[in-house]
Amino acid sequence: MKRFCCFLASALLLLSSFSTFATGVSGEAEHHFYIRRALDHAPATTDPAFEAAFGDRALYRDKAAHSAGERRIYLTFDAGYENGNVAKILDILEKENVRGSFFVLSHLIKSAPELVLRMEKEGHLVCNHTAHHKNMARLGETDFCAELSALEEAYHALTGKKMAGFYRPPEGSFSVSNLAWAEKMGYKTVFWSLAYCDWNDSVAPKREKAIEILKKNTHMGAIVLLHPTSDINVSILGEMIEYWKGEGYTFHTLSEVS
Repeated sequence: MKRFCCFLASALLLLSSFSTFATGVSGEAEHHFYIRRALDHAPATTDPAFEAAFGDRALYRDKAAHSAGERRIYLTFDAGYENGNVAKILDILEKENVRGSFFVLSHLIKSAPELVLRMEKEGHLVCNHTAHHKNMARLGETDFCAELSALEEAYHALTGKKMAGFYRPPEGSFSVSNLAWAEKMGYKTVFWSLAYCDWNDSVAPKREKAIEILKKNTHMGAIVLLHPTSDINVSILGEMIEYWKGEGYTFHTLSEVS
């Protein structure tokens, strides 16, 4: 049953059609971002309707890098809480001299402020994953903005600095209005073009399979989504970084998307 649930979740995340249904306050259509994987280092794609809605307000890969033949890759991490692995991920990135982008929740700021301070100190971007990980597509504008603002305020109170202007919707759920509201608050909405079922180690692919998926689907301009809470990701990250370096990839934060 667990394997089936993981398969179903992955199917919804990666292969679903442009899904729409009425949502809470606004009654606007709720969409669930997904990618279509392409092997042999070709870039992943998404629904053309998503592309049309995104414009300059959202991104899921660095298209210009691929067009220019630049082997650029962007490591992004959705870090909601610490189970011992966020620190390990930071250790690996520091050892490899790689900078990434961390999308955090208020729980992490409150429960492990030293890690958030470390992210900022070591040159990573700290980005907005909302305060409470709600389905943002089901919120009206006031509640939507409050979720982003609450996290901004918590981050500023801790660091004295402004949060990076990138926002990732929890579980990839969004409405078209969400993109505009985020932009009005100074955020670009960020999805991903390379990911795998890594949010629950008990049902995730084994280590070797995870490495295979990531290697086969690597492409120029990839925005990689990883969850630091995963023991598997801790075990493979160093090896994957060495692989990417060996393939000529350079690592960048989202502020460097061309």
